[in-house]
Amino acid sequence: MNPKYDILLKSKMSDENYKKLTALDNIKVYDFIGKFAEHCDPLSIYVCDDSEYDNQYIRHMALKKGEEHSMSKPKQTIHWDGYGDQARDKTNTRYMVYPENLEKMKSLNSLEYEQAYKEIMEIAAGNMKGKDTVVKFFAEGPTDSPFTIPCVQFTDSWYVAHSESILYRSAYKHFLNMKTDEKDAFFRFIHSAGELDDRGCSVNLDKRRIYMDTQNNIVYSMNAQYAGNSVGLKKHSMRLAINQAGTEGWLCEHMFVMACVNEDKSRKSYFCGAFPSACGKTSTAMIPGEQIVGDDIAYFRNIDGEFRAVNVEFGMFGIIKDVNAKDDPVIFENLQKDQEVIFSNILLGQDKHPYWLGMGEESPEEGLNHFGEWKNGIKDSKGNVVGLAHGNARYTMRLDYLDNIDEEGFNAKEGVKIAGVLYGGRDSDTTVPIEESPSWKDGIILKATTLESETTSATLGTEGVRNPSPMANLDFVSYPLGEYTMNNIKFVEGMKEVPRIFSTNYFMKGSDGKFMTSKLAKKIWLHWAEGRVNGEYETYDTPTGKIPLFKDLKDLFKKYLDEDFSEEYYTYLFTFRCTKWIEKLERTKAFYTKMDAHVSQGLYQAWDAAIAKISVAKEKHGDEIKPGDYKG
Repeated sequence: MNPKYDILLKSKMSDENYKKLTALDNIKVYDFIGKFAEHCDPLSIYVCDDSEYDNQYIRHMALKKGEEHSMSKPKQTIHWDGYGDQARDKTNTRYMVYPENLEKMKSLNSLEYEQAYKEIMEIAAGNMKGKDTVVKFFAEGPTDSPFTIPCVQFTDSWYVAHSESILYRSAYKHFLNMKTDEKDAFFRFIHSAGELDDRGCSVNLDKRRIYMDTQNNIVYSMNAQYAGNSVGLKKHSMRLAINQAGTEGWLCEHMFVMACVNEDKSRKSYFCGAFPSACGKTSTAMIPGEQIVGDDIAYFRNIDGEFRAVNVEFGMFGIIKDVNAKDDPVIFENLQKDQEVIFSNILLGQDKHPYWLGMGEESPEEGLNHFGEWKNGIKDSKGNVVGLAHGNARYTMRLDYLDNIDEEGFNAKEGVKIAGVLYGGRDSDTTVPIEESPSWKDGIILKATTLESETTSATLGTEGVRNPSPMANLDFVSYPLGEYTMNNIKFVEGMKEVPRIFSTNYFMKGSDGKFMTSKLAKKIWLHWAEGRVNGEYETYDTPTGKIPLFKDLKDLFKKYLDEDFSEEYYTYLFTFRCTKWIEKLERTKAFYTKMDAHVSQGLYQAWDAAIAKISVAKEKHGDEIKPGDYKG
């Protein structure tokens, strides 16, 4: 297909694999593989189609290469990253930016394009030498759909390929059927774990780089193994998609998609939700009695005037800490079954069973984990006690294993129609448990941009600090924050019906410092929102939106949880705190100024107008306004 690479690729592929590649009749795919076969110098290249044989071959190779290990249940495997390779490398995850865009991208950890390209290519040179590699074709979103983004991954890590085979839909056939004018439109990922130690872990972490070229839709990941740094189709692809969405008029959001099912199962309403880490995102998507479509990333498109969403993924890459039979019964049950699951950075006991932090079961005193041979009380080279598993340990599992999956929505090629969007943060004294925004625009400006996550006693540093997290997407926004915010506001223009926006906060504390409601109370806030999008329930106004009446919440608590909900609790939870809200809005303004020098003046005017409105309310009603007392 290209004389420059023909001989080279034939020397590194079997006839069957070479035929799979050339059958695509896609010169851009061919040149991508050829360029990095020449530059990274792998020993061999295996090209996967969509067959179950190839999926099982990937799993077999991950075990054969020692990147994964067998467990007591034959279909389960375990992978360990190195002791110093347990989280996303934010410092070395950077955007490669053309000179003319450097100024506006300066707050987003960017490098000048040629400088970054030179560095990453020097690191990549020969980085696959002597290794067997794999090329796999995937789709972000359902295949053959308005949402589909095709992707090709070229990696020397069979663990990475195995993870992506669980997490994403296979798309070799999709590439095979691409029309001529579609053949340039796909994301490319080149990954190498680099030199490995005797445990199969990356050695050269000082040369770990994850460089993203959003202008050409390619991500380079070198000397990286932890999935957040190496599994390209997850957050790396998300950054490419956010950038592409910003230029094409759709949205890529860090959100779950779920169906809220009413009591007699006569209707279900679809919601999306964005929550910063540790603020209740997965637990909301997995509320007992509701149905899940996806737990992490959603694409939004205007299809025939309707707000439609798909789950981008086919599986879930979840934090396993504190997953137990009581709090996460559906996930916990599936982790006990003999079905395809990859555990990472947990303890493998001598019985070859998995053990993790917060599992709720007695754990062994010794075994193997990310540290190596582990015994209770063992210390690392710095004198730190090594836990039985890492706090960021994970499981990788297919979503359709779950009994509570909404199969119709999960497989819908045109997505599901969204009725409501939840933005949930964590604070102990400001945001009420559920509040409806008066409009989409107000929801983005007052609910989404003001999201914060309060540090806890389990967090390093000072307790109670509010960390800004606009849209719960800050780490992945790949163009200026102000422009991204305006694109969210504009997205619904011309739609026949616009979803309602709600803010949530599950972490309000009482005067005794304890949480006011149980973990299951989130079901009540969700069902109140579900009632509102279906024309039910009257509301009280606040300076920033609409809140429930006590009688409706009392009925909902009784109906869904069989709990008595007191009016005293209601009044405390839903009191509007003027000074706290003014401070919150001022923090939002300051953060946007810090992040983006070119924020639309319209955003500042809207925040200032809200501050003025709250100040008037404070003067008229006092600093704390009880439910029903605000008259505008």
